[in-house]
Amino acid sequence: MQKKIVITGGPGTGKSSLINELISQNYFCMPEISRKVTLEARNNGVEQLFLKEPLLFSQLLLEGREQQFLKAERESTNIVFFDRGIPDIHGYMNYIGVDYPDVYKKKSLKYRYTTIFMTPPWQEIYQSDNERYESYEQSLAIHNHLTKAYNELEYSILNVPIGSIKERVQFILNSVIS
Repeated sequence: MQKKIVITGGPGTGKSSLINELISQNYFCMPEISRKVTLEARNNGVEQLFLKEPLLFSQLLLEGREQQFLKAERESTNIVFFDRGIPDIHGYMNYIGVDYPDVYKKKSLKYRYTTIFMTPPWQEIYQSDNERYESYEQSLAIHNHLTKAYNELEYSILNVPIGSIKERVQFILNSVIS
């Protein structure tokens, strides 16, 4: 049975760096899609789609993450890593306090992952950029909402220890492959 592994956490906690390292080690990975959605909206004249139209942004993420999940199932690989999972969407929606349809939780229940790794807030590596507008303090709050979203879906969360990228990836691999 294929292992579907989510690496999640608040903004700026090193998720994409971990995914990039896993890719360099020839693991099959699904990249974060929110940057792509944000950039496409920006190209269409909407600077921060998540802030301006959070339901539309979240719908686009849901469609993309559902497609990633289905694509992973068609791959002939034993392990697939995801840079964020479907439950991240309603974690973020709870963070901003927006009411949203039940479809988000229903899809989270339908498309189940094997293991969830949470990257903790880490102020020393946190950086904002053109797509990441949140402050470090907001990253802490988002982390708490993500943790709650996965806990509500009865996932067991493994916290990735702070360390070098290689050490963090080794922790993940040791936990998954054992």
